[in-house]
Amino acid sequence: MNYLTLDKAEKAKLLEAEKARMAEYAAKGLKLDMSRGKPSKEQLDLSSDLYMQLDPASGFNGKQDYRNYGLNDGIPEIKKLFADLAGVAEDEIIVAYNASLNLMYDSVQRAMQFGVSGEAPWNAQGKIKWICPVPGYDRHFSVTELFGIEMINVPMLSDGPDMDMVEELIKDPSVKGMWNVPKYSNPTGTVYSDAVVERLAKMKPAAKDFRLMWDNAYMVHALYGQEEQANIMDLAKKYGNEDMVYGFGSTSKITFAGAGVSFMYSSAKNIAEIKKFMNIQSIGPDKLSQLAHYRFLKSVDGIYELMEKHAALLRPKFEAVDEILERELGGTGIAKWTKPTGGYFISVDLSEGTAKRTVELAKQMGVVFTGAGATYPYKRDPKDSNLRIAPSMPPISELVEATAIFATAAKIAYLEK
Repeated sequence: MNYLTLDKAEKAKLLEAEKARMAEYAAKGLKLDMSRGKPSKEQLDLSSDLYMQLDPASGFNGKQDYRNYGLNDGIPEIKKLFADLAGVAEDEIIVAYNASLNLMYDSVQRAMQFGVSGEAPWNAQGKIKWICPVPGYDRHFSVTELFGIEMINVPMLSDGPDMDMVEELIKDPSVKGMWNVPKYSNPTGTVYSDAVVERLAKMKPAAKDFRLMWDNAYMVHALYGQEEQANIMDLAKKYGNEDMVYGFGSTSKITFAGAGVSFMYSSAKNIAEIKKFMNIQSIGPDKLSQLAHYRFLKSVDGIYELMEKHAALLRPKFEAVDEILERELGGTGIAKWTKPTGGYFISVDLSEGTAKRTVELAKQMGVVFTGAGATYPYKRDPKDSNLRIAPSMPPISELVEATAIFATAAKIAYLEK
């Protein structure tokens, strides 16, 4: 039923019916949380033997005794594994911290305080700006907002960010960087096309200290088999732009979300410069966790094998959400949503001006969704229409009910408006 073509009386009748449905849900006293893309217990259990790899009988030695200080850029074994995964050389990667957000934050802070590429520190250059594909990842936007960097929205298209806009914006020397989640983007699930990756790799920004932040958080998180994507570093080298790229990744949704291993890759020149700061900042990463991860994952093929087990758990959940959305909202004209082939989210665009109300109504029925506006800089969605659904954590029974509640809330929000 197309809600957009109904007359006032028909809408009033539907609103009454949906409000009655809402009252039934509210009476259940549900407490469901769909606000973050967390792995489920079953996914975490896939790596339950990870720390068994630290059996004393197997020892803790490699290049050195990994129980001691040192090796700030990571143990050689895990560096090679992640270098192979990212398609870079071992002198182009650093392995440190349990989450890549730490490395991204540090990268921005270093540039603010000390500058990059021999240029003045960003905080000494006056007002600086940043390109933000939208809808996008809220934690990215929080980092640049914290440092007072002006964020500029660029629409995310079906094959990646609007490159015509990007190429125009980088003519401004005050534009210093750009956030990217190039594969299964958060929240749309977009996979940047090879053509878009190449256009990004060959950019010649007016700012010599421009940084392309390549957050490859979901590089292996396929739902229907691994998908190839052009290697940003190979293309950047082709155009003499390897210093422009800061790549990131982690095992946060491969092994343990709270105890993973993260990595950063860039040109050998950039990595050498960053290591000088790290040698002052830290006396060494958690090398035992790195060793356990290396012994558990073993190889790139080992990572792919583990990720297929994750996919087997996630596929039914994504398909269940799509099925409920299609049943409840398909043909209404008030919602459209993505059907990602990987990643952790489904992005829903509702009728303009109804996203905040939808979240509010769902909460009254016992389901918490990510706040409206979270997928935009400053938490300001100019159309108040985009919401993010995270299917990964709840069991399917709860997921089905939460999605039905979401649809009820969306319909009421539209009919009220």
